[in-house]
Amino acid sequence: MRIVLVGPPGAGKGTQAAYLAKNLSIPHISTGDLFRANISQGTPLGQKAQEYMRAGQLVPDEVTIGMARGRMAEPDAADGFLLDGFPRNLSQAEALDGILRGTGTKLDAVLDLEVPEDEVVKRIAGRRMCRNDSTHIFHVEYTPPKTEGVCDVCGGELYQREDDSEDTVRKRLEVYHTETEPIIDYYKAQELVVTISALGKVDEVTRRAMEALGRSA
Repeated sequence: MRIVLVGPPGAGKGTQAAYLAKNLSIPHISTGDLFRANISQGTPLGQKAQEYMRAGQLVPDEVTIGMARGRMAEPDAADGFLLDGFPRNLSQAEALDGILRGTGTKLDAVLDLEVPEDEVVKRIAGRRMCRNDSTHIFHVEYTPPKTEGVCDVCGGELYQREDDSEDTVRKRLEVYHTETEPIIDYYKAQELVVTISALGKVDEVTRRAMEALGRSA
């Protein structure tokens, strides 16, 4: 299967992408991983991306598209893939259509993870990270530490990242509504969109997603 995963920040795309890719036996291709791999390997596209990032500028669509095209051409993606974070806007969606036409393939589905805006804010703004180890993550409501402000694992200080403040989250949501949401209508016109609720436990959402894709979890 060839799937695009969309949803607002805080919808759990990364978590669901990993589970779905494993269940469907296809590679999970995320924009973040593409950037990290190209930059660490020093590819021409990675070098271009790093130049823009160092200058505090957005990486142009053509660079992101080039990275995605290269990754989808790798052998493990021959029979399918799950795209997470790409396409991010209409220009990228149209480019993806062109890439697939060029290989004689097409998307099977665009999975839209739906979460109420207030829930997104609650999920992200409630996160607390450990200063000693960023993999130690807590939530003030869902997974609170035993002692407020203290990491259960190592005793480090818990803090809220600047990116996780409510104001920043709402700005990120505005960007999502403006830039990314239009691709949902674009794909609806192609009758590719399946929308599911991303509320509930991780395994419940995964089961919902697999059923929407016509597969059993």
